[in-house]
Amino acid sequence: MKMTKKCSFCGSTFETKSGMQRYCSEACQAEAKRARAMQKNNLFKIAQPMMEIQHQEYLTFSKAAILMGCSRQYIYKLVSCGKLNASRISSRMAFIRKADIEQMLECNPYYRILPGSTSTPKKSASSSQSLKKKQREEKNSEAMDFYSSEEVMTLYKVKQSWLYTSAKRNAIPICRIAGKNYYSKKHIDEYFGVAVDISQITDWLLADEVEEQFGMKPTALRAYTYRHKIPTKREYGRTYYSQSHLAELRRTDLVNDENYYTVEQVQQIYGLSAANICHIVKVKHIGKIKVGRKNLLLRTDVERVMAERNEQS
Repeated sequence: MKMTKKCSFCGSTFETKSGMQRYCSEACQAEAKRARAMQKNNLFKIAQPMMEIQHQEYLTFSKAAILMGCSRQYIYKLVSCGKLNASRISSRMAFIRKADIEQMLECNPYYRILPGSTSTPKKSASSSQSLKKKQREEKNSEAMDFYSSEEVMTLYKVKQSWLYTSAKRNAIPICRIAGKNYYSKKHIDEYFGVAVDISQITDWLLADEVEEQFGMKPTALRAYTYRHKIPTKREYGRTYYSQSHLAELRRTDLVNDENYYTVEQVQQIYGLSAANICHIVKVKHIGKIKVGRKNLLLRTDVERVMAERNEQS
């Protein structure tokens, strides 16, 4: 009775001539031999870079990626974030020490953090590392309260896209549950809140209204608001500025005050150039107040200095 077997290479059924026969033909036997050789070569190609890396102290970004089992782009990201140290030799060559990779991994042990959890990482032998971990423990031990995105949008009058972008940009903790984002209440209040109670402010101006009333361009207004901490609020994508705080800082009432001269008025009355006026103000210590881009000079001091100049001439 003839025996049938299944070819180990092509899988087809054939009649065997002996019990040791594994392939249906000499062609399948040759192809199987070629496949085993290729597999051996491929295994050597994969293992060769790792064997070379084991005896190297300084690694390129590509070899560091092979050692860590990640992409080269992720190595660039770790270096740019300051988590991994690298030394630049030239404009096209940089190296990473294997010791720095091991130090980075030792300083960042894995532990899972959940919102409101009190999990603590393992303590390190180093005193500086233990201090940092202790601070992280205290920070994580505080149970966080969260706003839903709808609550933040209703409370602070912001759009959802602006809320998500601001949270990512300012590292506000986000918890995602059942497809919805929840934001840390403490961090949201610190970022969107202001130092004064905005509920007591009744007069608000848009950027166009500020430009019309105070003569400030939108770019100058944003810088001025940040520098002087002027209360603002944002409602549905539009920013409002406190009119009373702007008026108090800009002192628009002094522009029409008879006790002060503008530089243009001094030029017209006494026929002096702006450079001469600036020199006289510094030398004679004439009192001045800066309102926006205008310098207001105290009228009594200007008349006194001009009277002295006329007497000397």
